[in-house]
Amino acid sequence: MIDLSRPQSVGLFIVDLQNDFLHPEGAYAKGGATAPAIAALPARVKPVADAVRAAGGWVISTHFTLVPGKGGEPFISPHLKTLRPFLRKGHFAPGSFGHALVDELQPADLSIEKIAYSAFYMTRMEWVLRKAGIDTLVFTGIVTNGGVASTLRDAHVRDFHCILLEDGCAAFSDDVHRTNVATLRSVAEVMTCADFIAALKAR
Repeated sequence: MIDLSRPQSVGLFIVDLQNDFLHPEGAYAKGGATAPAIAALPARVKPVADAVRAAGGWVISTHFTLVPGKGGEPFISPHLKTLRPFLRKGHFAPGSFGHALVDELQPADLSIEKIAYSAFYMTRMEWVLRKAGIDTLVFTGIVTNGGVASTLRDAHVRDFHCILLEDGCAAFSDDVHRTNVATLRSVAEVMTCADFIAALKAR
């Protein structure tokens, strides 16, 4: 089991639990892209965030971002345009309501904008984690097969200790979620939210 005796070196990753993904007035809800398992995540992750804060650890939120270009029109990757044709100007824009971490999980100690699945791709993520003295990352958020898996694998190859909270992340398909949790066991310790909280308190 990963050593949790130094909670100040532990960072809870909240991957993309943003209003545009989860809020009823967000881009995905308006576009009809919702899933009960994803909607349930803020309530599941909040006790974990509270425990990490109480222990002196870090809460880190990643924010999927559609960078605005001329006239505010966002740069959207071709695959994403095909997958989510409802995305448009104003969605996931930096500083917007939709871009923000959901209210239930605020505040985050560190927030990182990202433009791809992995929060390490073309961001300051690794620099910030090293400066903060964080060497253990606990993963929650969405989606298990996208932002969570990509960021976790990139953390693993950078020699961070990785924990995946299997009921703290979700995908649009429960089968996809379960399959990806199984494949991530080779690069992360897999726990439930309750088991992680208990382990952190028992350190």
